[in-house]
Amino acid sequence: MTWTLDTQSARAALEIASEYADTALLNHSVRSYAFGKRYAADHGLDYDEELFYVAALLHDLGLTAPFDSHTLPFEEAGGHVARVLTAGLGWPADRRTRAEEIIVLHMRDDVGADEDVESHLLQVGTSADVSGLRVAEFDPSFRARLLGAHPRAGFGPVFTALVEDQARRKPDCAAAAYVAGGAAARIAANPLDA
Repeated sequence: MTWTLDTQSARAALEIASEYADTALLNHSVRSYAFGKRYAADHGLDYDEELFYVAALLHDLGLTAPFDSHTLPFEEAGGHVARVLTAGLGWPADRRTRAEEIIVLHMRDDVGADEDVESHLLQVGTSADVSGLRVAEFDPSFRARLLGAHPRAGFGPVFTALVEDQARRKPDCAAAAYVAGGAAARIAANPLDA
């Protein structure tokens, strides 16, 4: 299994994510894609791989200083980054909207694969990587190869600090509810960090 996608849009998303995200956040984005891709293969789900890849690589850029909005939740800011990047790549308006939706929905209530497969895959991928949800469903050799290629690099504490900062500054955002629901404990207990 490859951890990247080789299209013009995918290369641009990786370039932007690499430029703005630190190693911990970048590797998380790639692992989120990989977990989602593997889940889709294991469950026979058809999806738009380029759309999913671009959304996965950009989904947390709203947590980085250059894109952190003082008025918008980080996932909405990240969705706007995706819209701007994909507009520059010539994506039509409806495809740009989809990229934004996938990023926004990754922090919302569960989205079933039958409703929106790409959003479902990003939720599965990010949940596995952030807190270890469903991680036992993935083959141990797959996990070992993924972590070898894209190490955690202290991701848990880095991500906890980022979402706690969002929660403090934006008390009505999804990150605030996530933090209030015990995110720090779930992140710290992630078996990927064992």
